[in-house]
Amino acid sequence: MLIESGSPVAADTKVGISLTINGQHRELQVAPWTTLLDLLREHLDLTGTKKGCDHGQCGACTVLVNGTRVNSCLTLAVMKDGAEITTVEGLSGLANEGAGTNGLHPIQEAFIEHDAFQCGYCTPGQLCSSVGMMNEGHAHSRDEIREAMSGNICRCGAYTNIVDAIEDVMAQGGAR
Repeated sequence: MLIESGSPVAADTKVGISLTINGQHRELQVAPWTTLLDLLREHLDLTGTKKGCDHGQCGACTVLVNGTRVNSCLTLAVMKDGAEITTVEGLSGLANEGAGTNGLHPIQEAFIEHDAFQCGYCTPGQLCSSVGMMNEGHAHSRDEIREAMSGNICRCGAYTNIVDAIEDVMAQGGAR
């Protein structure tokens, strides 16, 4: 790997970054080629975010970066220095006073109520992506929700229930 000056970078080179992850400030040393997904799963033991295709095609690795949904498998951790990262483990913290009876984010409760998952592998990415999509404010109909969520694949086919859950939360005022 070369740095901007064109000089080679040693294999053991670490770069200091600062991230706020699920509300907790973290100062980290990472290799420049570490993906955000690998940082979360392998270095911080936040394993709710899943590694599916590792090519940005399935959405299982979706997290929120400054409130925007991002495929963490395609994002280098050093690119997000100073960012606020929310994983599925931190969704309930976004809701704060709006959290449901179990302390869950409203979208998590809606997924349970509408049985919007089967095997559950895609669920963390679906949840984070749906919060990001609602924050974007572009989807207002079932077709628009389907289109906006098309980057998140559910191999079990729970799409109808996922859209039902998202519609339910949107009718209650959307994400937080």
